[in-house]
Amino acid sequence: MTGRRPCPAAPGPLEGYAARFDDLFASLAQRRGFREYLAGLLAPRDRNKTLTALAGAEPLAGAQHAAVQRLQFFLSEARWDAGEVNARRLELLLADPATAPHGGGVLVVDDTGDRKDGTKTAHVGHQWLGRYGKTDNGVVTVTTLWADERLYYPVHAVPYTPAKHFAKGKNDPGFRTKLQIGAELAVRAEAAGFAFRAVVADSAYGDQDGFRGELAEAGLPFVMALKPRRGIWAYGPDAHTPVDAARRLAWNGPDDPGDWHAVTRAFRDGHTETWQAADATLGWWGPDGARRLAVVTADPGTLPDKATWYLVTNLPRPGSPREADSPHPAAPLAEVARIYGLRNWVEQSYKQVKDELGWADFQVRSDAAIRRHQALACCAFSFCWDAWFADPPRDTAARPGPGRGERGAGRPAAGAALAAGAARGARLAFPLDRAAALVAGMVHGAPAAAAAGPDGLGRGRLRPAPLHP
Repeated sequence: MTGRRPCPAAPGPLEGYAARFDDLFASLAQRRGFREYLAGLLAPRDRNKTLTALAGAEPLAGAQHAAVQRLQFFLSEARWDAGEVNARRLELLLADPATAPHGGGVLVVDDTGDRKDGTKTAHVGHQWLGRYGKTDNGVVTVTTLWADERLYYPVHAVPYTPAKHFAKGKNDPGFRTKLQIGAELAVRAEAAGFAFRAVVADSAYGDQDGFRGELAEAGLPFVMALKPRRGIWAYGPDAHTPVDAARRLAWNGPDDPGDWHAVTRAFRDGHTETWQAADATLGWWGPDGARRLAVVTADPGTLPDKATWYLVTNLPRPGSPREADSPHPAAPLAEVARIYGLRNWVEQSYKQVKDELGWADFQVRSDAAIRRHQALACCAFSFCWDAWFADPPRDTAARPGPGRGERGAGRPAAGAALAAGAARGARLAFPLDRAAALVAGMVHGAPAAAAAGPDGLGRGRLRPAPLHP
């Protein structure tokens, strides 16, 4: 039996990471394509990371270049499984003590939408795109992300398919809502070995009784936001919305807080803020009920819209009658606030995975190719953590400054990574040779592995840094 032919090495530390996936690819061309695709995603962003950009070819005019066609075939036609690649990525994260999930972290469920023209692309439809704050033609992907105060990374991603793609619409057996997909991904993450304190989501998911019910039925704890004026049935004098319930709580100022309790929020830049939190009663939700309504705010007197969270959770209150029988550890109000505060990492992750690594830049139409591109973008992101913990930068303050334009924040200057006159043939720039210089740029943009965090983490574990606002 003949051995495998050696594959051209990827730049710098990327080769060591890519080699761990080699057994998932049957041919030399696939192994080389995997390396070239990751290196292209990690290259500096001077234009959208389409296949021509990943291969270093000219836009449009270079579409037929052999290097571009090779990547096109790797993404769309070659026989390899995106699910297996993502599973290997998660295995590596689980096996590394620096990135292994633990019970102090959270699993964030969210979705992200990207504009796509036309009607022939898989999963495309006229739907709400949260990234742009409007309804438009695009593709929406439901994702899960694991996070603690120290690091964060994507776990699973599944594109949502609008009802128009099914013969019977929403009544088709194959149709699944974003809520159903999100619940399935949370269960899948736990089955894959990801420990977490709770599933966290914003009000788009938290307002849905069915979504919370699916998580509870699966035995998963959750902390989710509610819209302030999410109405429920109640008797006339009772509270009808979360904000009504919050206004019924006694507050006479910091010296006489009444029903409120001070909680300290620590931010990544080192400063802290004292907020107030309280358990409220709304319908059948109460401090000792199967569902708790917790309100966390910077000012109980005014309940400012942008600094007030209305949270529903199935974590019992310490000392409540439910604590003894609950499958989940009790959570004081400070812990509930900490858990939901970690949801902000999903926004930071989208900035890096989507804006820097070209998550939304794919120009393929098939379902398989879209899922492959997303899996490869997640691999590139996880590689940055791998490189960070293997050789953390000595000067964490020397980070790239903000760039220009919508996608420019935090990216290294292209000139620092691309040598002038590096072209090797007709219309091919070959930035892949310089990708090693970019690892530092991506890694410097990641959160530092610095000091203290919550008391609930186990002994001997790296202590998390405070969360950025």
